[in-house]
Amino acid sequence: MFVHLHVHSPYSFLDGASSLEALLHQAAQWEMPALAITDHNNVSAAVDFHKLALDLGIKPIQGAEITTEDGTHLTLLAENNQGYQSLCRLITAGFAKGDRHQCLVPWEALQENARGLIALSGCHHSGTAQAILRRDHARAKAEVLRLVETFGPGQVYLEMIQSYLPFSKRLLEGIHKLHEELRVPLVATNNVHYLRKEDFPIHDLLACVRTQTRVQELHPERPFNGENYLASPEEMKRRFAAFPEAVENTLEIAQRCSPALDLTQNLFPRYFPDEGPEKAHQFLRELTWQGARKRYASISAPLRERIEHELSIIEQLDAADYFLAVWDLVQYAQKQNIRYAGRGSAADSVVVYCLEITNVDAFSRGLLFERFLSLERAQKPDIDIDFDARCRDQVAEYVYKRYGPDQVASVCTFHTYHARSALRDLGRALGYTQEELKRLTKNIISVPADGIRRLLHKLPELKSHPLHQSKYSRLLDYCAAINAFPRQIGTHLGGLVISGDPLTKVTPLQPSAKGVLITQFDKNTIEDLGLIKIDLLSLRTLSAVSDVVQQLPELNYNQIPTDDAATFARLQRGDTVGVFQLESPAQRSLQSRLQADRFEDIVASVALIRPGPIKGNMVDPFIARRRGREEVTYIHPKLEKILAPTYGVVLYQEQVIEIATEIAGFTPGEADRLRKVMTKFRSQAEMESIGREFIQKALTQGVDEETAEVIFSYIVGYAGYGFCEAHAAAFADTAYRTAYLLEHHPAHFYAALLNAQPMGFYPPNTLCVQARGRGLEILPLHINESAADFTAEENSIRIGLKQVAGMEASFLESIFQERAKGKFSSVQDFVSRTNVSKDVTENLILGGAFDWFSSNRRALIWELPQYYQNKQGSLFSEAPPVKSHIPDFAPFERWLKEYSVLRLAAQGHILDFFRPQLPKTVLTSRAVAARREGPVQMAGLVIRPHRPPTRSGRTVVFLTLEDEYGLIDVTVFEDVYKKYAKVLYSEPLLLVSGNISRRDESEHATITATRIQALR
Repeated sequence: MFVHLHVHSPYSFLDGASSLEALLHQAAQWEMPALAITDHNNVSAAVDFHKLALDLGIKPIQGAEITTEDGTHLTLLAENNQGYQSLCRLITAGFAKGDRHQCLVPWEALQENARGLIALSGCHHSGTAQAILRRDHARAKAEVLRLVETFGPGQVYLEMIQSYLPFSKRLLEGIHKLHEELRVPLVATNNVHYLRKEDFPIHDLLACVRTQTRVQELHPERPFNGENYLASPEEMKRRFAAFPEAVENTLEIAQRCSPALDLTQNLFPRYFPDEGPEKAHQFLRELTWQGARKRYASISAPLRERIEHELSIIEQLDAADYFLAVWDLVQYAQKQNIRYAGRGSAADSVVVYCLEITNVDAFSRGLLFERFLSLERAQKPDIDIDFDARCRDQVAEYVYKRYGPDQVASVCTFHTYHARSALRDLGRALGYTQEELKRLTKNIISVPADGIRRLLHKLPELKSHPLHQSKYSRLLDYCAAINAFPRQIGTHLGGLVISGDPLTKVTPLQPSAKGVLITQFDKNTIEDLGLIKIDLLSLRTLSAVSDVVQQLPELNYNQIPTDDAATFARLQRGDTVGVFQLESPAQRSLQSRLQADRFEDIVASVALIRPGPIKGNMVDPFIARRRGREEVTYIHPKLEKILAPTYGVVLYQEQVIEIATEIAGFTPGEADRLRKVMTKFRSQAEMESIGREFIQKALTQGVDEETAEVIFSYIVGYAGYGFCEAHAAAFADTAYRTAYLLEHHPAHFYAALLNAQPMGFYPPNTLCVQARGRGLEILPLHINESAADFTAEENSIRIGLKQVAGMEASFLESIFQERAKGKFSSVQDFVSRTNVSKDVTENLILGGAFDWFSSNRRALIWELPQYYQNKQGSLFSEAPPVKSHIPDFAPFERWLKEYSVLRLAAQGHILDFFRPQLPKTVLTSRAVAARREGPVQMAGLVIRPHRPPTRSGRTVVFLTLEDEYGLIDVTVFEDVYKKYAKVLYSEPLLLVSGNISRRDESEHATITATRIQALR
């Protein structure tokens, strides 16, 4: 038998062309007892490799092919957990020596961290091989002796690779000679980079992507031939017939190694480092009851029982330290006046509510703690917190200082190949031009890289797409082959891990683009190593809220009345552009139909507009029952108390858990396992198995078989997309409060939203259109009046200088420093006194910042070069500026140029220029909104065309048309979409003919399109 000990997975980043699953399943077919994964300078595959290998009965050997500080390669294998920790420290040291793109492990670090490692001398890039190829036997010998000195006798093997290259024979002979002289054992590998020989072209293409070359070009890092595949044991024996001990030694090494990962440990730091867990449990208990007395007017017996129940589970799971760490974070945020909001399933916890991590009262809402934590699952807690986006890094910095830089890191993320990125990278490697690549990726939406062919036959606008041509067939095959392969490592938006021990005990650390250290494991695998992730997320909505509160000191945001009639009236009109979670076309339509008049309606709204409820036809029955148009019924009397709040409809994941508990007698933990199985639905067999278990248990609870079957089918139909009620309630809290701000403080709220861009569903200009619709004046850019940000008065919003394209912080600083000395008197005065570049000054002119000196923007731009020449000491610097007599831009051109540099316009709308030429039959958005029925025509700017999942499974496009008065939503059904797909996705202005659509009297008018034309 033979064991492959030098194997690259896709985590070698563009140097591994077959998946872990493919490699391991092939090894299992050959009954290999073990396999090693040795990716370049990382162990990112380690957790998935460990679990899958053990599932297949294969011993996982963790390793890496590292690059030393002198640029040579070395293959390292972890004999045990000690060796794995050594490997983590070495890779970390390598990135510290090199940079985020290059790991260069110092030899000194190798000497200090050699314990538990077996070293293979390496491929042809190794120091030993390079010396042999240079015919420098003495140097080759010295390299081997250095390895023996570093790792110890018996820990070094001379790696032999038969790749049938011109230098292979010399290399093998040289290695064998060293073996005979030094008595260092041999080991055979194949430096595997792909599964089968026929996969070589994919590996070669990935190498071209990595080296930024094309297949027609030579590069020393491109593979020379297709021999580095996962060869069978028989073939490896044939290749090394002259060196049988090299094959036998692979088994010896495999036997020496044991699985190196411990996936059972808890590395989260103790809140009281020198104390036992009891101290943390007691402190958490004290804080919880202290918070409970603050949150609740009185402590009832059921509330006391609930809190004790939660604390007991937290204690049994040894999770008190985690809760205290998160409490400590929010305490810091409160002291620093940083706005935050806890969300996710953690809001199912009364303890979390008492600790003021969330504003959702799980007890009064009847939320199930087991949706968050349960003894049966024994999973690690996961609390997500949104922070004011501007302060998130400040909070993270506090964590680093609190726990120490060796014990805190950001979680990584892997940027993987999808359709567009695969087409771009592989197309470039195949030699396609940028212009051709632009055509090939046009209208290719975000789908898996192996789904491009299906997409080409699905979307009407792709009917004539060039990818249909046979010459691109090979490209599509290659794209499918690299689907979901990691291309590069990045930083998770909010995830931090904290450890009680140095993190390098379980993961290497490497620098990110932002400079912070990141783990080599992402959110899907990091917790398996014993680490717990804390999500410190950025939410720009909270930045906007903070701005409004700061501008309006009399406003107590936390005490906003929860029953404000005017706020609910706004929701009932569907007039919610800018409201958190409730501003999309689907949400605005839902609000007008639902006629929300209580907080629970908003919670339901957040959960309803999701792909599952829409596909499952939940929305219409929910609205009908909520408004008393349809009778609320229950399959079984026990369901009434569970489903009454949602009118007999299964809407929340917590309800699935309650149904399984009430009907089938599941424990809460067993019920949550049911929810997870149905949510992921990866196996029909698993679904059928848990269905049988549900029905059998229901029978023992006195439920008849037919009813039990109906109830199970009922929850299967909804649980896959049921939304977490705690999460919905947390979002609904912010949604209602932002709706209140929009209703009562529109100028300050719109200004804050504009300052927080990019965020939300709509672009800045749409927010300005909405503000004007509220009677607010958008004041233009003014070089002497505008602040950096948008600023609000009671009835106006002034555009900020930061909105100008190309504006930099140093330019703003220069402008305000000079303006403090005295206002600018002319463009020439501005140029002479500031360090603003000519391009940005030109954008300021086009944006209207200097209209106060001259309204002729074209003339100002024509004169601008002379002002900069004068500033630089031109020979003609003393000459007065030549007064130009050129005419200003035409009104439409002037407006377009202003829009191009500001992404909005202070006055007017693009439809103002088209309206006089349009026939009277083309209505404004106001006129359309007033129509009850019948055919209409409307022209407008296209906002966010999108194709969400539908109940029928057919493609329907939803878009919004914006004109000078507001917004109208448009629905384009599949037959019309097929006719007009090309114009729909290529033209910014459309003229839409169709019919007014209202599903009931309260719903705001939308248009169902019958014809679509470009407006030019």
